[in-house]
Amino acid sequence: MTAHIRWRWLLGGAVLLAVAWKVFWLWQQAFPFNADEAVVGLMARHILQGGRPTFFYGQAYMGSLDAFLVAAGFAVLGAYVWVIRLVQVLLYAGTVVLTAALAWRLFGHWESALAAALLMAVPTVNMTLYTTVSLGGYGEALLLGTALLWLALGEGVERPAGAALWGVLAGVGLWAFGLTLVYAVPAGLFLLFRWRRLGWQRSALLAAAALGGAVVGAWPWWAYGLRHGWAALLRELTGSAVAVEHVGWLARAARHALYALLFGLPVTLGLRPPWGVRLLAPVLAVGAVGAYFAAAMLWWRAGHSWRKAWWLPLGVVLAVGAGFVLTAFGTDPSGRYFLPVTQMLFLGLAGAFPRLRWRGRPLGWGVVGFLVLFYAVGTAQAAANPYRMTTQFAPDARLAPDAVPQLAAFLEAHGETRGYTTYWVAYPLAFLTAERLIFVPRLPYHRDLRYTPRDDRYPPYDAQVAAARRVALVVPQHPRLETCLRALLRQHGVTWQEAVVADHVVFYALDAPLPGTVLSACTR
Repeated sequence: MTAHIRWRWLLGGAVLLAVAWKVFWLWQQAFPFNADEAVVGLMARHILQGGRPTFFYGQAYMGSLDAFLVAAGFAVLGAYVWVIRLVQVLLYAGTVVLTAALAWRLFGHWESALAAALLMAVPTVNMTLYTTVSLGGYGEALLLGTALLWLALGEGVERPAGAALWGVLAGVGLWAFGLTLVYAVPAGLFLLFRWRRLGWQRSALLAAAALGGAVVGAWPWWAYGLRHGWAALLRELTGSAVAVEHVGWLARAARHALYALLFGLPVTLGLRPPWGVRLLAPVLAVGAVGAYFAAAMLWWRAGHSWRKAWWLPLGVVLAVGAGFVLTAFGTDPSGRYFLPVTQMLFLGLAGAFPRLRWRGRPLGWGVVGFLVLFYAVGTAQAAANPYRMTTQFAPDARLAPDAVPQLAAFLEAHGETRGYTTYWVAYPLAFLTAERLIFVPRLPYHRDLRYTPRDDRYPPYDAQVAAARRVALVVPQHPRLETCLRALLRQHGVTWQEAVVADHVVFYALDAPLPGTVLSACTR
């Protein structure tokens, strides 16, 4: 067997390891089914029924590509939660392959390609979580973004067809999830710099081909803007959906930079889970931090042999940092927006370690193996959390893994098929019951009773609940909210019964329907 074939087999084994790692944790039921994932599933179901959504329900900064892929899975395998996750596993397997291929183009040897694949196969908790459950576009963003970097380093982009292909993928990425811009912007700048040596006429032709491809790829995004206006679309792209700060831009940027340091850096390095701040695998973490410092020193010493292509991963890191600090997305402490940084970290480690030797012995592979062990132990510790590997940083948004099935069983047993609840209950309830139970998210889940109308994402559900002759209310156990709802029911002359189910209070058997508009009295 030639060395070339042997390395291909080893890379194939790393990809299989990546799939097996995810399948193992799925088998362990380590990922609670959340509302964002349920929205993707509902969109996929509606697509099979003839719906054609452009964006994730209720927002316009994440396209419906993930839902269309899941719909294809549903058409073949049925509408199940595991099918949603299967699509994410396949997307991530593709990302592992492309990351290895990118490492090959960056560093020129199989050792780095294999190291990158192994680090991606058993990655940090943050990477494992957000590439296994669907939040609407993270898997696609990583796959498309990696493809943009890989193509930017190839020879094909010096031909119009190759440049157009790069543009199409960049455009699709813009529509699928704006996070892809952290790859597209540095890759695009790199291409402009690279094309410059070809002469201005050739450069202009290639740039026009790339721009034309981008327009075609992002056509759903452009079409939406033409129909609904550009201002709102651009605001959504920069995070208006999560803009909750009321301070000046300088104070806001400083706060986001602090968040990046306190929350983003530890989750990127695998030192904490995305939903908490506790240190994972403390003893191993010391060695991991030492490995990161060693890699940084190796790259520092490599300054004299720096290649222009190595600016690409650094550009992605800088783009993520700029986007996090300068836009409203910097309020999110979970770490999900730092997934591209983790991927670039793995590439940096892959370029630094595999060829490191001491007296002829390959020390680098020991370091890579140690980091894989650290990530594996950290993931196992994170999965032992009572809420398992949750996507929720805010405690008020977390549900027990079996909460929604218990609520569904109770509601169906008592004939309650319509009503009002919180965002984190409404959409999992609809998906898991094949939309037999339709509950609109008009109630708050925050302890201070904060509520945003954006939680109510699908107007057809509003119409169904408004037309119902009987409704129920489902809220998390919260004395202040419960007291307000009881007073509201008495004010409207409604009698009811109550039950506590899975840490939620269910107001049921109402003798008259309660209009959803009056529930605003219990929100702020």
